[in-house]
Parts: sequence; structure tokens; C-alpha cells
Amino acid sequence: MSGSTLLKETGPREVFCGLTSIVWLHRRMPDAFFLVVGSRTCAHLIQSAAGVMIFAEPRFGTAILEERDLAGLADAHEELDRVVKNLLKRRPEIRTLFLVGSCPSEVIKIDLSRAAERLNAQLKGQVTVLNYSGSGIETTFTQGEDGALKALVPLLPSSQEEQLLLVGTLANPVEDRLKTIFKRLGIQKIESFPPRESTKLPSIGRGTKVLLAQPYLTDTARELKDRGADILPAPFPLGIQGSKLWIEAAAKAFKVNPSLVDSTLEPLVLRAQKALKPYFEQLSGKKLFLLPESQLEIPLARFLHNECGMELVEVGVPYLNRDMMRPEIELLPENTRIIEGQHVEKQLDRVREHQPDLVVCGMGLANPLEAEGISTKWSIEMVFSPIHGIDQASDLAELFARPLHRNNLLSRKTLETV
Repeated sequence: MSGSTLLKETGPREVFCGLTSIVWLHRRMPDAFFLVVGSRTCAHLIQSAAGVMIFAEPRFGTAILEERDLAGLADAHEELDRVVKNLLKRRPEIRTLFLVGSCPSEVIKIDLSRAAERLNAQLKGQVTVLNYSGSGIETTFTQGEDGALKALVPLLPSSQEEQLLLVGTLANPVEDRLKTIFKRLGIQKIESFPPRESTKLPSIGRGTKVLLAQPYLTDTARELKDRGADILPAPFPLGIQGSKLWIEAAAKAFKVNPSLVDSTLEPLVLRAQKALKPYFEQLSGKKLFLLPESQLEIPLARFLHNECGMELVEVGVPYLNRDMMRPEIELLPENTRIIEGQHVEKQLDRVREHQPDLVVCGMGLANPLEAEGISTKWSIEMVFSPIHGIDQASDLAELFARPLHRNNLLSRKTLETV
């Protein structure tokens, strides 16, 4: 690895709930349904995060644990079976049903894996029932997707056919654009995981080359590797540099002529560099502090330093998979301070000490920091925005320029008022 300083910190932490991943997964697979086994608080969280009115028939819901369930006065498994059967009667179009564990269901030890097995036996192929944990007790909010994809891996059919598999949820237009680029390079068989329909799962085997589109899919990558797939080491497709190296990793694995790669990517790079220039002028020299939240922190730090000229004060990450992140860390400047884990009070002390121009953090810390005069950017915006690929580099930079621009406008107005 490069000369980055890798440290580990433990103590009080703040995380956004892993149930949040349902918001982008249910849009990705419209024939799937995500049933959270949790409390009214879980229901309110997902409803608020998704911004979907209940009469819009969203593809998620909550089997609410009442006081009788928590006190052991009712059989939670019988109640869950009843809710599932009522749901399927009302929504017969559901083909895959995810039972999603929450903090309350895990605290009272509801065995959702056993519930999934029982329901699969009862439903006899009408619908596939899977389970994973979206609890915020031990995970970050992005790891909900990792849990969902890991649950799907055993269902993937086996095949030795040579193919490229893009793993991680991408916005559909972004994914289509990336597939077009790979086809121009002569890679014809390209699949996605998760698929756009939960029943149309890609095959997997020794001929499968995997490109990870998201850095929080550690368990999924391990399961795919155990099925014989080859995980291609590469930076993640954020910004021009990361996206170019990501595409080149696939081209090398499929033995594509380097001159074809260069001629295909050069016009895209030149256009993206031109679009990125005004944001470089706004961001260059600004101090950046990334608090651990989404596991996108290291790729974002690489992009914001190398392509936008920002100065990295500290890069926090909830968990650090050194093998997966090695290509990213090698692109960071010498002596970059990377902190795995969190002691939120100490990290906030360091934020106040260094007074960065911008802090990337969770929503729970953003408002208090804004009240102290420190500009912030919500981590969660990165997973709801189409930011992957060379074409999206300027859009990604704009997300970070926006709070600085807003702060400048507010400062001017304050001065004019005074």
C-alpha cells in the first residue's frame, strides 16, 4: 500500500439504519417486496427516507412488532405467517419476498431464516422468500444491500460461460451507459447483479469476471468468489480516474487491445475534464474531513483530492477491507490519515480543531456542525445520486461544491444584513 497512515478507533459511534438500503433496492427490482420485521419507528424511517406516500403501493412494508410480541404473549412466527399470506393475497405480482431483520426483531431473537424456510415450504414456489439483516446494531446503512445480495447468491444458476458481471446497484441510465462502453470494447456478455427483475438472476461460474461497482459488498464478493467467480481488483468507478481504471481492469481481463481502450475512452475523458474544470476551481485547496458513514469515503477522498484538488484532513471509514480497498489507497497522497471505526466525540474534537471547509458525514451530525459554522454534505446523498462513471464526474463534484456555494451566499447575505 501507499504511505497512508492506517489507524483504528473504537468508542461511541453513530450510524444510519441499514434498512435505508431498501429505498434503492425496491426501485431496482420492481417484482420484489421488502418486508421489515420491526417497530413503528422502522416503518416511519423507511417511509420518510423513501418519500413515498402509502397510497402509492410501494414495494416495501413493515410487519410491526406490538407490545404483545415483545412481551412474548403472542407467537411472533404465527403473526408473521399471517402478515405474509395477507400481503401475497393482496399483491400477487410479488415474485421475491425479502424478510428484513431490524434492531427490535434481532433483540428478541426472531429467527427469520427459519421463517423463510417455513414460508418457502408452505408457498410451494409461488414466491421465493429470503431473509437478511438490515439492523443498525452492527452495520452501516449501505450494508443492507450487501445482505440482500448475499441472500440471492445461492439462487444464482451455475455457468462456465465467459462473461462480465457488474455487482452493486447502479442507476439504470448509468448502467446502460457503462454496458455500452464495454460492448464497444468487444465484451458482449455483460450481466448485472442485482438484476432489474429478481427472477432473472445472472449465472455464475469460473468464466465470470466480477467488477464491483460499490465498495460495501464485502460479503457478496466473498460468496461470488466461493462460487468460482474472479473478482477483478480495481478502484471504484467514481470520477474520471477511478472509472477509467475500473473499465481498463475489465478490458485487461478480457484481453482487449489497449489501443481500442484508449480510443474509446479518450473522448469521454476529455469531455469529462472540461465539465469538471469549474468545480475544480471551486473546490481546489479546500480542506475536507470525511466521517465514517457509507463506506464510500476512501473512493470519494481519492476523487476529491486527485481530480478536484481538495486537501484531505482525515478519511474515516466504518470498516476497512484492505484487499478490496488496496487499489484505492494506492492512489491516495502520501501520509493520508485513514481511520477505521469511530469514536464520535474524538472525531468531532478533531473536526473542530482543524476547522475544515467541508465535512462529509451522516445526517445526525450535519445540523450540529452547520450550527457551528462548518459546511457539511450528507453521506446518504451519494447512494441516491447517479454518480458512477466518467460521464458523471462533474455531477459528483457538483454535490460537494453545492454546500460551499450555499455557505458563501449565506455569508454574503449575513454581511449585507448587518
